[in-house]
Amino acid sequence: MNNFTFCTPTRYVFGHGAEEKAAELAAAAGWKKIMIVYGGQSAIRSGLLDRVKKSLDAAGISHVSLGGIRPNPTDDKVYEGITLGRDENIDAMLAVGGGSVIDTAKAIAGGIPYAGDFWDFYCGKATVNEALPLGVILTIPAAGSEGSGNSVITRLDGLRKLSLRTDTALRPKFACLNPELTFTLPPYQTASGIADMMVHIMERYFSPTEQVEVTDRLCEGLLKAIIEEAPKVMSDPQNYDARANIMWSGTLAHNGICGCGRQEDWASHFIEHELSALYDVTHGAGLAVITPAWMTYVTTILPAKVAQFARRVFDVTESDDTKAATEGIARLRSFFHSIGLPITMKELGIENPDITRLVTKLHENKGPQIGGYLPLDAKATEAIFRLAAE
Repeated sequence: MNNFTFCTPTRYVFGHGAEEKAAELAAAAGWKKIMIVYGGQSAIRSGLLDRVKKSLDAAGISHVSLGGIRPNPTDDKVYEGITLGRDENIDAMLAVGGGSVIDTAKAIAGGIPYAGDFWDFYCGKATVNEALPLGVILTIPAAGSEGSGNSVITRLDGLRKLSLRTDTALRPKFACLNPELTFTLPPYQTASGIADMMVHIMERYFSPTEQVEVTDRLCEGLLKAIIEEAPKVMSDPQNYDARANIMWSGTLAHNGICGCGRQEDWASHFIEHELSALYDVTHGAGLAVITPAWMTYVTTILPAKVAQFARRVFDVTESDDTKAATEGIARLRSFFHSIGLPITMKELGIENPDITRLVTKLHENKGPQIGGYLPLDAKATEAIFRLAAE
């Protein structure tokens, strides 16, 4: 096990009516003027946005709004938010939505006090040392951004989709999680969120670091719980307990605890980022295609951890590592299919992927090698894209 520091300063308020606590938490933190960031019309139609505004009014907190954040969030809305926030002299952010909304709010929070271009943080030219505080009302369990210091934004110029990781600067101060707010999510969005949180766990699980049994077991337990609860959510979208278990899993998948003491991988995410940047596919659905393809490739070289995953998560009994790993991958694909997700690029709606362009952009953005479990060069990532296209 490697040395590690684990800090999760986010206060989680979970359960019925959790969103009603946001104004109280903001007031207790001394916030005076907030920018509310949200996505499309669902927050308006459901009445959630109006309830949030009324609760802030009652708490004496001023607010401005920035809506229209789309999936696979882009830099244009970040620039718009930075300008609005500076003009209105806001002192905090409140994200009402899922990962795209939260990631955008984080980018704005870091960009407002920064003298340069916020994109400097994402392309590695600068470090976030100062940011406005951020709160979250979560409506889509998937990205885990409500409990992490991470953010992913796509730059429209060149379609560069890059991630930013911070320890504490961009971690939300509080996150309000009410499973009831997820009852009306479309099935495909629910399933894509499930895949996203599972792969967040797997990116940490697949590691070259040895003797991390406790963290391995945390990962495996979460994965088994998600696999058990997912069919319940898909068949009965208003099953509160199943929704609650899925929602909490998404947070635990990405708040850092599953990576303690180990080197992480992240190759599947990096590869998928190019897919969703170029073809604008749903991120979780893209991961359902890419991750099994990545697992298939690495099994030909380092099958041991994939075999462990197969045996402990999917109860595969095969003693040979390569055969066990192959069966585990088949069961993972079957699970993704069972909840309505694609497992090939064609099923994802990409008939003729430009693999050369995908590989070129991937290594332009991420360097000549990616991945912690098995370092991958351009030849390897091309093979993975081709496996995903079969």
